[in-house]
Amino acid sequence: MAAALVRVVVLAAAAAAAGVEALSLDVHHRYSAAVRGWAEAAGHSGGLHRAPAAGTAEYYAALAGHDLRRRSLAAGAGGEVAFADGNDTYRLNDLGFLHYAVVALGTPNVTFLVALDTGSDLFWVPCDCVKCAPLVSPNYANLKFDVYSPQKSSTSRKVPCSSDLCDLQNACRSASNSCPYSVQYLSDNTSSSGVLVEDVLYLITESAQPKIVTAPITFGCGQVQTGSFLGSAAPNGLLGLGMDSKSVPSLLASKGLAADSFSMCFGEDGHGRINFGDMGSSDQQETPLNVYKQNPFYNISITGAMVGTKAIPAKFSAIVDSGTSFTALSDPMYTEITSSFNSQVKDSPSQLDSSLPFEYCYSVSDKESVNPPNISLTAKGGSVFPVNDPIITITDTASNPMGYCLAIMKSEGVNLIGENFMSGLKVVFDRERMVLGWKNFDCYSVDNSSNLPVNPSPSAVPPKPALGPNSYTPEAAKGASPNATQVNVLQPSAGFSQLLQFNGNIFIAAALLSVVIL
Repeated sequence: MAAALVRVVVLAAAAAAAGVEALSLDVHHRYSAAVRGWAEAAGHSGGLHRAPAAGTAEYYAALAGHDLRRRSLAAGAGGEVAFADGNDTYRLNDLGFLHYAVVALGTPNVTFLVALDTGSDLFWVPCDCVKCAPLVSPNYANLKFDVYSPQKSSTSRKVPCSSDLCDLQNACRSASNSCPYSVQYLSDNTSSSGVLVEDVLYLITESAQPKIVTAPITFGCGQVQTGSFLGSAAPNGLLGLGMDSKSVPSLLASKGLAADSFSMCFGEDGHGRINFGDMGSSDQQETPLNVYKQNPFYNISITGAMVGTKAIPAKFSAIVDSGTSFTALSDPMYTEITSSFNSQVKDSPSQLDSSLPFEYCYSVSDKESVNPPNISLTAKGGSVFPVNDPIITITDTASNPMGYCLAIMKSEGVNLIGENFMSGLKVVFDRERMVLGWKNFDCYSVDNSSNLPVNPSPSAVPPKPALGPNSYTPEAAKGASPNATQVNVLQPSAGFSQLLQFNGNIFIAAALLSVVIL
């Protein structure tokens, strides 16, 4: 991650689905204009100079290096709500090119910059550390991370070994002991271990009158981290978005706080959003999710592809992974798509840079327009998955175009639909109906299309208190019951207006938080 001090404000788009309040957050690429603008406005752009210039070969080589690790991992393996203390997420190069968001836990609250991962399940943060990433580091620039301590939170509760969420009951001396956990990640000998705890996670509803929700959530008190978690990726925690019962989407759904579905939108400029409880809309395309108990990823079946004017028959499955920057395909599909693309390109082949992992690259002059063949995939059921931007444009450090590459990497035995194939799409991970949905979408806009029906439990919308606090504060959550409580959220002060106008969205400031993003 490159360092930037970013003021995080809570965004609440004025929309509600079928009478159920929604929660959402903005997603930004680490190097998007919005992130750079916020950093410069705050006067804390230090560290951004270390970032590879967008479009350069160094930039894409760094992204691809992360994807190689993601491929090894994959081969081995109510309403809508958002995080109250950070709608925005950032893809950060110095910390593994994962997407990160700011979350708040406990009373009084402690904030964490956590990686968002659809390829894993457990949510954990550094806690009562025996071996964790350092709280400060030259790689973090100005940032000083926090750690969680159950003893310092008045709303913390231990999770006993008798809990249904305890996978290591055989390691417990008695049913009343705290449940231990240990997760091995098949990447760089990376792991996290500790004990499970329960505490409140602060969320915000997405509605005309946003409210803070304090949601009791089970997560890992990460006492010992190894490998990448010691600094190169997720040093301040990881939030699993997978399909297991321990993942955050599953926990929110089980408590009636959100429907069992969420969406991720990735704008072509790097800006995006994630909405918990989003069931999608009637105008989306969709395909069934394949359910494999041994490898419960978001897996879909592809039945064909179209490259330019050539239709390609296909039959393979692929994992839709927001944590992978570039799509990776194995043979024969990799060769069929890339060779078909290459045969229809009119530009001259060129090896732009030896560090790039892409087989097909082409040179262009700064006066030439790039018009490569279109690519789309056909999913089971006949829905077409459009690939809005299958290429990457390579520029020099002065942003002059040098050429472009077909951004597909060759894989062995696993197919991953990466973030570049999801650019310009809103993708819905509907675990209730077991479908993946998608449509072209401007991530800055509110989705006004007809929402699919949602049938939340009564606890999904807790009663509004008669009088909320003057501002968002964790003190409002003291004595929180297992059912979520809500407090009013005030309008932003005049001092926020310039920053809020910069993003061009409707912001509701529930909290103002200064964080350093490395």
